[in-house]
Amino acid sequence: PRTSPRKSPVTTRPVRTAAATTGAFALLAASTLGALPASADDVAAVPSGVMLAPYYTDLDLTGDRQVTQADLDVVAEHLGETTASPGWSAVATADVDADGVITVTDLAAVSGRMIYDDGPFDLIEATTVDMQSAMNAGVTTSVEITQAYIDRIAAYDSTVVPGGARPLSSIITVNDEALAAAAAADTVRASQGMTSMLLGVPVAVKDNYDTLDMPTTGGCGCWDANQTSTDAAMVGGLRAEGAVILAKASLDEFAYGFVSEFSAFQPAGSTRLVASPYDTTKSAGGSSGGTGSSVSANLAGLGFGTDTGGSIRIPSTYNQLVGVRPTVGLTSRDGIIPLALSQDTGGPMTRSVTDAAVALDAVVGIDPADPVTLEQTGKVPESYTASLDVDALDGARIGFVPSMIGTNPTNVRLWAQTRATLESLGATVVEITPPAQFAAVLNEGSGSTNEFKHDLAVYVQNHLAPEVTSRTITDIVASGAFVTSRTGIYQQRDAVTEDTYQAWAGPLGTHTTQIEAGHVLVTSMMDSQDLDAIAYPSGTPYGTQGTNMRLSPNTGMPAVTVPMGQAIPADGTTPGAGVNLELLGRDYSEGDLLGLAYSFEQATHLRTTPALYGALD
Repeated sequence: PRTSPRKSPVTTRPVRTAAATTGAFALLAASTLGALPASADDVAAVPSGVMLAPYYTDLDLTGDRQVTQADLDVVAEHLGETTASPGWSAVATADVDADGVITVTDLAAVSGRMIYDDGPFDLIEATTVDMQSAMNAGVTTSVEITQAYIDRIAAYDSTVVPGGARPLSSIITVNDEALAAAAAADTVRASQGMTSMLLGVPVAVKDNYDTLDMPTTGGCGCWDANQTSTDAAMVGGLRAEGAVILAKASLDEFAYGFVSEFSAFQPAGSTRLVASPYDTTKSAGGSSGGTGSSVSANLAGLGFGTDTGGSIRIPSTYNQLVGVRPTVGLTSRDGIIPLALSQDTGGPMTRSVTDAAVALDAVVGIDPADPVTLEQTGKVPESYTASLDVDALDGARIGFVPSMIGTNPTNVRLWAQTRATLESLGATVVEITPPAQFAAVLNEGSGSTNEFKHDLAVYVQNHLAPEVTSRTITDIVASGAFVTSRTGIYQQRDAVTEDTYQAWAGPLGTHTTQIEAGHVLVTSMMDSQDLDAIAYPSGTPYGTQGTNMRLSPNTGMPAVTVPMGQAIPADGTTPGAGVNLELLGRDYSEGDLLGLAYSFEQATHLRTTPALYGALD
């Protein structure tokens, strides 16, 4: 296969070394702030530049847009000064309690904004901030964190745990090079400090992302030998930020459906199904079910999926995760096995909104190999973490279409609670009466039938390893190494002619024109009501809600999904099953949507941890 054009390399931000601690501060730290380091040598230097949420930057005193020991030195030097002191302007930001005097209380408040924590580290539900804080403090290392995830995969993924019904089956391949990559990240931290919020963080990617150190199967046994010589563009972005590519997550074969059934590395004719860690009798959703299940069960730090018609958002709602379906054009699809490029897009699936923003930062960018990414020029912020504001909902206008809420008892109850929460946080919730053409937007079908054969052929030509003999749909069916219950589906796709493809997805195709019409219509709906987002449930307890999942792919507009609660026995649905709130916005408004989701998340904290997959002994 050819060497794929790469996205522009991530620029390494300059590193600032913290100044030595003053004697006065050392004394105070010893007596009142025992968690703080005694010298600059104990703190990993953090690079300047926006890569942290405002909480971790807004008490910066030294101009590098973060709180480091250098900032603590400044506060320590000004202890006791008041608004009348000549040097007050240099330290006014540190007067956190606004009493007009710099005290130890202020010093403690500023220290709390450092990415540093020398207390016990708990892998369960650990965020990127938790990991970076512990690694910066020397409490743990990337090697130790990576090994812990590998141990959890070995203990939990292929085993029926006590109280469970079947294995998770969320991981297809564990990376043999993961520990070496983690060791390299630890070396970078030791010499340069925390160069990225993803430095040393273990990541699982859906097994339709090319990885040069693991096969890319698409979930199909017919492609077990597909060892590509390059990474997908998005994987390259993750590696450039120092992330550890831990594993390839399982998926619905070739990303077609919502049940996550795959045949990769199984005997011909055999398949496996991905289970939800909350109820292993249930599906983890799809097609990114392996990513959803593994991240939710704490088998990886964070994950990535792809979404054509709901494949990030469905497993996110089933597994109580934050999922981002980006604007088509924000993330490159080069090196990802396609399903339907009119709607395909890749994005993060995480346990927190902060992690989603951090992960998204690493994978955006213009890539000549995916020309649609040229549309993002001038529309991408320096960092999505800058939008993470607990007050983001204050003054926001959130629209909803009543028919998209549906009648499911869990959804009705959770939407009522959610609406009340949004309004309590200062948002105005606006009921929308959509125009008649809105139904056509929601009812437009997926391109997965009419586009798959055409788009797969391009991937085969540009990326598929020469050792793979199944290079057409006809070959795949003849191999017998696929989900054989879908033989008819494969044959239907194989029968699609080039004329049919062009009439559907060509420049003047019916699907192409409908997506553009949907984009114009929904943008106009938002503009007419001055809306910041449109809200609706991403699904129901282990199910879908009408055609809600079609709104984002049928307009190309971005959506962020975040947990909004679980079913209870009184609902008569599936107790404990999660349902997510989805927020859809204008093109390239991912930052705004993440800010709104963060505000909701911080006010509610509605994700729960799967009880069957606790800490290992």
